[in-house]
Amino acid sequence: MTGSLAARLVLRRSPPSRLHFRREVSLPAAERRREGVALVKELPAFGHTPTKYSGISRDEILAKRREYLSPSIYHFYKNPLQVVEGKIQYLYDEKGRRYLDAFGGIATVCCGHCHPEVVAAIVEQTKRLQHSTVLYLNPAIAEFAQALASTLPANLKVAFFTNSGTEANELALLIAKLYTGNQDIISLRNSYHGNAGGTMGTTAQSIWKFNVVQSGVHHAVNPDPYRGLFGSDGEKYVRDVEEIINFGTSGNVAAFISESIQGIGGIVELAPGYLSAAYSIVRKAGGLCIADEIQAGVARTGSHFWGFEAHGVVPDIVTIAKGIGNGIPLGAVVTTPEIARALTRRNYFNTFAGNPVCTAAGLAVLRVIEKEKLQENAFVVGSYLKERLSALKDKYELVGDVRGRGMMLGVELVTDRQLKTPAKDETLHVMDRMRELGVLIGKGGYYGNVFRITPPLCFTKEDADFLVDAMDYTFSRM
Repeated sequence: MTGSLAARLVLRRSPPSRLHFRREVSLPAAERRREGVALVKELPAFGHTPTKYSGISRDEILAKRREYLSPSIYHFYKNPLQVVEGKIQYLYDEKGRRYLDAFGGIATVCCGHCHPEVVAAIVEQTKRLQHSTVLYLNPAIAEFAQALASTLPANLKVAFFTNSGTEANELALLIAKLYTGNQDIISLRNSYHGNAGGTMGTTAQSIWKFNVVQSGVHHAVNPDPYRGLFGSDGEKYVRDVEEIINFGTSGNVAAFISESIQGIGGIVELAPGYLSAAYSIVRKAGGLCIADEIQAGVARTGSHFWGFEAHGVVPDIVTIAKGIGNGIPLGAVVTTPEIARALTRRNYFNTFAGNPVCTAAGLAVLRVIEKEKLQENAFVVGSYLKERLSALKDKYELVGDVRGRGMMLGVELVTDRQLKTPAKDETLHVMDRMRELGVLIGKGGYYGNVFRITPPLCFTKEDADFLVDAMDYTFSRM
């Protein structure tokens, strides 16, 4: 599963579609006659009929959320979407309307919603044994751990399972401190690694940080090719890591943690050469290198199974979640046998980590990715989608940047290309309009002006065309 697909595949790109579409809800004739703009027709054909919904109404759900759920929980769209069913790359609302899911539950659904083989694995395991404890032997966790190790390079083969990405990163930071005997952590500005005690410290966006004590973490200058001070010059950015170690620590650090592509930060790719140079500097200071693969991992980038592979590095610890469970709460920390022994100095335990149902789902996910060649599809269709999105940049001044790999793409909107002024209001407008047209996308970035396009890896070229034509049409009417 590992290795570069780019070296093995010849991508055959067809010319961008210039279809003149009609919507499921008809458009005025004047709009349908607009020249040079791809209007939006029906979604690509799909042979699934959703079950008729008979649950509580959307207004009742909103009322219950307001009364019984935390006020910190927010929703997309001015008119919140109610989702009651999912099938592969599509979601359905309470009225049975189908939507193209280009967000994938925040880069989580990789095989597709309710994939029959993943569902079957979950159901069969649930029928046999829903939960016991890792204090007893069970084949599900052992088989999944072996399969997961087979996707990773070098000696990364010992897994600790968790329930989420935040838990995985918390545990990775703990292991690094225990193993090295050092306390200082270096992360990148604009990063997101979780919302618990330690991970909130490594997260470097004020919008995700509460005013609580967060010590022992240093945030290095972000090697952002679009908004960064040094463009794509990775070597210039990495000097800041060296200066942090020399002037902000005792000269020794516990770890450097980084996403290979920043997800919540706005699908930001790291400047070429940066990660390998940073790893070298950190290791000289006694630190471990942690690859946060929670969003970019599990075949999502297409060219490689793990995002860090595109940078030519091998981390000491890898953290995994989201896509590995296809929606089931499952995370993992994978490291070497030597580093893993650091947790044996005291007892470490997690009641639900390694749950047989979750690990059975994880194993099914790996098998489906291989069987259906989803990594290859992420590369081919993702490259095609990025090419079509890049054409919008040539057409509309509103599009400041198009970036990412495979099925992890970002489109940044700006009101002024020279000043790179974030177009936050325009981003919200386009999201709402595309939802009306039947396309669901996410948003991110510190300024909330980046579309996060992270669909299931089974996305087709027809889906890609529908998404881009919907975006094209929406831009044309602004």
